[in-house]
Amino acid sequence: MIYCVKCGTSLPDDARFCSKCGTTVGGGGAPAAAAPTGAPLAAPGVQELKCPSCGAPIKPVFGEMVITCDYCGGSVTLGGEGWKEIQKHTLLPLKVADQAAALKTVHDFLDTGFMHRREFEESKVDEAKLSYVPFWVMPASASTTYQYQAVATSVGSTVGTMAAGALLGSALSGRRGGGFTVIPIMGGPVVNPNRSETIANQYEFPVVAVKSMAAYQPKDYQFQLGDRTLFDKKSIPNGSTVLNGDLGEDAARNAARAAVDQLQSEAAHKKHGMISNIRSQVDISEGELLHVPVWYFTLERKGQKTVILVDGNAGRVIRTVP
Repeated sequence: MIYCVKCGTSLPDDARFCSKCGTTVGGGGAPAAAAPTGAPLAAPGVQELKCPSCGAPIKPVFGEMVITCDYCGGSVTLGGEGWKEIQKHTLLPLKVADQAAALKTVHDFLDTGFMHRREFEESKVDEAKLSYVPFWVMPASASTTYQYQAVATSVGSTVGTMAAGALLGSALSGRRGGGFTVIPIMGGPVVNPNRSETIANQYEFPVVAVKSMAAYQPKDYQFQLGDRTLFDKKSIPNGSTVLNGDLGEDAARNAARAAVDQLQSEAAHKKHGMISNIRSQVDISEGELLHVPVWYFTLERKGQKTVILVDGNAGRVIRTVP
């Protein structure tokens, strides 16, 4: 059996044309040619696709928009024009492969500080599993221009005027001080306290591609992206789950743009207290799909459950969600 490279319809081995869309697919038992790079593989409603990398069948599940081939690790995504191959699929290698080592990270995280001692020992581990979670990594270039009020300059000008008034009062009274009430007048050259500044930054912002895991979206956490390699199915331990995603690239791009805009605004407010007229330009380049090994632990303590995610690459806690 062969598959149409345009719509994904399954066809007899000797088919020359697709019976559904009419695309030429080959003939005489020859396999269908690979789809052009970046071209749609199939329409959105197709129930079975051919993996663009190895030719194995891929059966989309309703709601999924990012699918990784179970055989070779090739990946496809659903966009406005249909299913297409993801050109860049990467992986953070698993460095914390032992569950006990991952739990040690949780132990150290929970028991930090005098008030939290023995918190881990008093908790029961209800669930522990390792999954490879998909993230869209969106390269972003951001430039933010804003105005801020140079309070020190404004205050300095006022103090200087008051000092000049005091000296003038002393001279008119014939004494070095006292006996004369000075009303400060903002005279002399006007000092404009408003200043403009621009903050420019580059980001590689990760957006979790599983909507149900939105609560675990990294905020202040940074993956060690320098460690990432091309996705290789052989490097994933047997029995580990490779999750598909239900957040498409377009939605991830919008989420990354909003998050980067917020980060730029926070950076401006951190640098200057009183700002106005803030404007940001955020440009997002083509993203990549990154699978991250994540240890998922559910702990129960005194009737309350807490979910803790541990980065299996860096050995650090990503998020804690009560």
